[in-house]
Amino acid sequence: MNTRRSWLLLILSITAWAAGKDKRFEVQPADSYPTKQTSEGLIIAAVPYTTAEQMKSAFGKLNLNAYGVLPVLLVMRNGSGQTLNLRQMEITYVTPGRYRVDATPASDVQYIEGPRRPNLGGSPIPNPIPRKRKNKLASFEIEGYAMNAKMLPPGESAHGFVYFQTPHLKGSHIYIRGITEARTGKELLYFEIPLDQ
Repeated sequence: MNTRRSWLLLILSITAWAAGKDKRFEVQPADSYPTKQTSEGLIIAAVPYTTAEQMKSAFGKLNLNAYGVLPVLLVMRNGSGQTLNLRQMEITYVTPGRYRVDATPASDVQYIEGPRRPNLGGSPIPNPIPRKRKNKLASFEIEGYAMNAKMLPPGESAHGFVYFQTPHLKGSHIYIRGITEARTGKELLYFEIPLDQ
Protein backbone atom coordinates (compact mmCIF):
# COMPACT_ATOMS: atom_id res chain seq x y z
CA MET A 1 0.00 0.00 0.00
CA ASN A 2 2.83 2.37 0.87
CA THR A 3 4.64 1.55 -2.38
CA ARG A 4 1.46 2.10 -4.32
CA ARG A 5 0.98 5.55 -2.78
CA SER A 6 4.62 6.43 -3.51
CA TRP A 7 4.19 5.47 -7.17
CA LEU A 8 0.99 7.48 -7.41
CA LEU A 9 2.70 10.55 -5.94
CA LEU A 10 5.62 10.10 -8.33
CA ILE A 11 3.29 9.89 -11.34
CA LEU A 12 1.35 12.97 -10.18
CA SER A 13 4.61 14.90 -9.67
CA ILE A 14 5.86 14.01 -13.14
CA THR A 15 2.50 14.96 -14.67
CA ALA A 16 2.50 18.33 -12.87
CA TRP A 17 6.11 18.97 -13.94
CA ALA A 18 5.31 18.06 -17.56
CA ALA A 19 2.22 20.30 -17.54
CA GLY A 20 4.38 23.20 -16.34
CA LYS A 21 6.94 22.51 -19.08
CA ASP A 22 4.24 22.60 -21.78
CA LYS A 23 3.34 26.21 -21.00
CA ARG A 24 4.80 28.11 -23.88
CA PHE A 25 5.35 31.79 -24.27
CA GLU A 26 2.34 33.17 -26.14
CA VAL A 27 1.81 36.51 -27.82
CA GLN A 28 -1.54 38.21 -28.45
CA PRO A 29 -2.44 40.07 -31.67
CA ALA A 30 -0.84 43.53 -31.92
CA ASP A 31 -4.14 45.42 -31.78
CA SER A 32 -5.09 43.77 -28.43
CA TYR A 33 -2.35 45.55 -26.45
CA PRO A 34 -3.11 48.95 -24.89
CA THR A 35 0.36 50.37 -25.66
CA LYS A 36 0.39 50.48 -29.45
CA GLN A 37 0.46 52.82 -32.43
CA THR A 38 -0.81 52.49 -36.00
CA SER A 39 0.67 54.24 -39.03
CA GLU A 40 0.07 53.56 -42.72
CA GLY A 41 -1.56 50.20 -41.93
CA LEU A 42 1.25 48.94 -39.66
CA ILE A 43 0.36 48.30 -36.02
CA ILE A 44 3.20 48.09 -33.50
CA ALA A 45 2.58 47.25 -29.84
CA ALA A 46 5.31 47.57 -27.20
CA VAL A 47 5.12 45.90 -23.77
CA PRO A 48 7.86 46.38 -21.13
CA TYR A 49 8.49 43.25 -19.05
CA THR A 50 8.92 44.53 -15.51
CA THR A 51 7.18 42.04 -13.21
CA ALA A 52 8.34 38.64 -12.00
CA GLU A 53 5.25 37.03 -13.53
CA GLN A 54 5.98 38.51 -16.97
CA MET A 55 9.61 37.44 -16.76
CA LYS A 56 8.68 33.90 -15.75
CA SER A 57 6.27 33.55 -18.67
CA ALA A 58 9.04 34.29 -21.18
CA PHE A 59 12.38 33.59 -19.52
CA GLY A 60 11.61 31.05 -16.80
CA LYS A 61 13.68 31.58 -13.65
CA LEU A 62 15.84 34.27 -15.25
CA ASN A 63 14.87 37.78 -14.13
CA LEU A 64 16.61 40.13 -16.56
CA ASN A 65 15.63 43.20 -14.52
CA ALA A 66 17.98 41.96 -11.75
CA TYR A 67 20.85 42.39 -14.27
CA GLY A 68 19.78 45.88 -15.33
CA VAL A 69 18.17 44.67 -18.57
CA LEU A 70 14.68 45.72 -19.62
CA PRO A 71 13.09 43.40 -22.20
CA VAL A 72 10.40 45.06 -24.31
CA LEU A 73 8.12 42.85 -26.37
CA LEU A 74 7.35 44.25 -29.84
CA VAL A 75 4.36 42.86 -31.73
CA MET A 76 3.83 44.01 -35.33
CA ARG A 77 0.96 43.47 -37.76
CA ASN A 78 1.30 44.63 -41.35
CA GLY A 79 -2.14 45.76 -42.52
CA SER A 80 -0.74 47.67 -45.47
CA GLY A 81 -0.60 46.31 -49.01
CA GLN A 82 3.20 46.53 -49.09
CA THR A 83 5.97 44.22 -47.90
CA LEU A 84 7.95 46.09 -45.25
CA ASN A 85 11.72 45.96 -44.87
CA LEU A 86 12.78 45.85 -41.20
CA ARG A 87 16.54 45.47 -41.75
CA GLN A 88 17.33 49.14 -41.02
CA MET A 89 14.84 49.45 -38.16
CA GLU A 90 16.24 51.40 -35.19
CA ILE A 91 14.62 51.04 -31.77
CA THR A 92 15.36 53.43 -28.91
CA TYR A 93 14.06 53.64 -25.34
CA VAL A 94 13.40 57.28 -24.40
CA THR A 95 12.98 58.28 -20.73
CA PRO A 96 10.70 61.11 -19.53
CA GLY A 97 13.84 63.29 -19.25
CA ARG A 98 14.55 62.60 -22.99
CA TYR A 99 17.56 60.37 -22.22
CA ARG A 100 17.94 57.89 -25.08
CA VAL A 101 19.01 54.24 -24.67
CA ASP A 102 19.75 52.26 -27.83
CA ALA A 103 18.73 48.61 -27.98
CA THR A 104 21.37 46.05 -27.03
CA PRO A 105 21.67 43.23 -29.59
CA ALA A 106 20.33 39.96 -28.16
CA SER A 107 23.67 38.26 -28.84
CA ASP A 108 25.42 40.84 -26.61
CA VAL A 109 23.11 40.50 -23.59
CA GLN A 110 25.11 37.53 -22.27
CA TYR A 111 28.18 39.79 -21.94
CA ILE A 112 26.48 42.48 -19.83
CA GLU A 113 27.59 40.89 -16.59
CA GLY A 114 31.37 40.78 -16.86
CA PRO A 115 33.52 37.92 -15.58
CA ARG A 116 34.00 37.75 -11.85
CA ARG A 117 37.42 38.34 -10.41
CA PRO A 118 39.01 35.30 -8.83
CA ASN A 119 39.40 35.29 -5.08
CA LEU A 120 43.15 35.40 -4.53
CA GLY A 121 42.88 35.70 -0.78
CA GLY A 122 44.16 33.10 1.62
CA SER A 123 42.38 29.80 1.38
CA PRO A 124 42.46 26.94 3.86
CA ILE A 125 42.84 24.57 0.92
CA PRO A 126 46.10 24.91 -1.01
CA ASN A 127 45.67 25.18 -4.80
CA PRO A 128 41.89 25.19 -4.86
CA ILE A 129 40.24 23.81 -7.95
CA PRO A 130 38.63 26.70 -9.85
CA ARG A 131 34.89 26.31 -10.29
CA LYS A 132 33.35 27.29 -13.55
CA ARG A 133 30.29 29.48 -12.98
CA LYS A 134 27.41 29.34 -15.38
CA ASN A 135 26.51 32.62 -17.07
CA LYS A 136 22.77 32.97 -16.45
CA LEU A 137 22.53 35.58 -19.20
CA ALA A 138 23.64 32.97 -21.77
CA SER A 139 20.07 31.63 -21.79
CA PHE A 140 18.55 30.29 -25.02
CA GLU A 141 15.37 32.34 -24.53
CA ILE A 142 17.17 35.69 -24.81
CA GLU A 143 18.23 35.12 -28.42
CA GLY A 144 15.42 32.69 -29.20
CA TYR A 145 12.70 35.23 -28.40
CA ALA A 146 14.50 38.28 -29.83
CA MET A 147 12.97 40.36 -32.63
CA ASN A 148 14.71 38.95 -35.70
CA ALA A 149 12.25 39.64 -38.54
CA LYS A 150 13.89 41.19 -41.61
CA MET A 151 10.83 41.48 -43.87
CA LEU A 152 7.12 41.69 -43.05
CA PRO A 153 4.76 40.71 -45.90
CA PRO A 154 1.26 42.22 -46.13
CA GLY A 155 -1.21 40.66 -43.70
CA GLU A 156 1.55 38.99 -41.64
CA SER A 157 2.67 39.49 -38.03
CA ALA A 158 6.03 39.40 -36.30
CA HIS A 159 7.03 39.61 -32.66
CA GLY A 160 10.09 39.45 -30.46
CA PHE A 161 11.95 41.08 -27.62
CA VAL A 162 14.25 44.07 -27.77
CA TYR A 163 16.64 44.56 -24.83
CA PHE A 164 17.69 47.82 -23.17
CA GLN A 165 20.27 48.36 -20.42
CA THR A 166 18.06 50.50 -18.22
CA PRO A 167 15.37 50.13 -15.57
CA HIS A 168 11.86 51.01 -16.70
CA LEU A 169 10.78 54.53 -15.82
CA LYS A 170 7.13 55.60 -15.86
CA GLY A 171 6.41 57.96 -18.73
CA SER A 172 9.02 56.41 -21.04
CA HIS A 173 8.32 55.46 -24.63
CA ILE A 174 9.80 53.47 -27.51
CA TYR A 175 10.91 55.34 -30.62
CA ILE A 176 11.09 53.29 -33.84
CA ARG A 177 12.33 54.49 -37.20
CA GLY A 178 13.90 53.03 -40.34
CA ILE A 179 11.00 50.83 -41.51
CA THR A 180 10.71 51.07 -45.29
CA GLU A 181 8.52 49.72 -48.07
CA ALA A 182 10.51 46.92 -49.69
CA ARG A 183 9.45 47.74 -53.25
CA THR A 184 9.82 51.54 -53.24
CA GLY A 185 12.30 52.14 -50.39
CA LYS A 186 9.96 54.82 -48.98
CA GLU A 187 10.42 55.18 -45.22
CA LEU A 188 7.34 54.98 -43.03
CA LEU A 189 6.63 57.66 -40.50
CA TYR A 190 8.40 57.03 -37.20
CA PHE A 191 6.59 55.37 -34.29
CA GLU A 192 6.57 56.80 -30.75
CA ILE A 193 4.84 54.30 -28.48
CA PRO A 194 4.18 55.15 -24.81
CA LEU A 195 4.98 52.25 -22.50
CA ASP A 196 2.43 53.07 -19.82
CA GLN A 197 -1.32 52.71 -20.14
